[in-house]
Amino acid sequence: MAKVAFLGLGVMGFPMAGHLAAKGHEVAVYNRTASKADAWTSKHKGRAATTPREAATGAEFVMACVGNDDDLAQVCTGPDGAFSGMAKGAVFVDHTTVSAQITRKLAVEAAALGLHFVDAPVSGGQAGAENGQLSIMCGGAPEDYARAEPVMAAYARICRLIGDSGAGQLAKMMNQICIAGLMQGLSEALAFGQKAGLDGEKVVEVISQGAAGSWQMVNRHKTMLADKFDFGFAVDWMRKDLGICLETADQIGARLPVTALVDQFYKDVQLMGGGRNDTSSLIRRLK
Repeated sequence: MAKVAFLGLGVMGFPMAGHLAAKGHEVAVYNRTASKADAWTSKHKGRAATTPREAATGAEFVMACVGNDDDLAQVCTGPDGAFSGMAKGAVFVDHTTVSAQITRKLAVEAAALGLHFVDAPVSGGQAGAENGQLSIMCGGAPEDYARAEPVMAAYARICRLIGDSGAGQLAKMMNQICIAGLMQGLSEALAFGQKAGLDGEKVVEVISQGAAGSWQMVNRHKTMLADKFDFGFAVDWMRKDLGICLETADQIGARLPVTALVDQFYKDVQLMGGGRNDTSSLIRRLK
């Protein structure tokens, strides 16, 4: 068992930190809104810290799951940042979906302090976090990954090292590119079926077992048909992620025509007031 700090207790971080405590790790948590840290300690064994530095002091591993590049830099650096409290040899594991640029920058800063850094974005959504069934794609040195992997196993269904620093974030971009296209296709199919007067449940029962089947189809078709979207991964966060994908594509010379189009469709959903709805709410603009 290890001494672990967890920074960021949103819909993903809260249950992930809980799995660490349930596995017997000694956990300290930090959240920008202190009431969430208090809520976590009322439910799980562990302590709440008032700053990232305080949480990270004495920790062998520091996990983070925050919002974006700026949020990550804020919890890592500065006098109250985690890097200031971590002892040499400790490992920082970032579960946030951010740009590969900020990942590589922070990895260099960590190394200069004698720290280790693994980028480890996750996929599986809120349900995956709650059930401890996340897919984790990692970037960093093999020896750092090898140390962190048994700790991440507390909430992982699968965890793999993809490559050097930043590779985990690039793999997560591929994940989001896939989801964007899949969700648009599923939205069009379900909306088409409704217009045609078909029973969507019956159709999905059949086609989900064939070549069209996907996690999105199996787990989201019922709520999409029922126009229920007040859960899951928010459109606002998806647009943040797709923005990272599109910016990176420009930098490396990749073409993402469908992703760029679906990003604009998600913008339409935001303009309809659905920024906090699940990404499956893409179907709303077709109805």
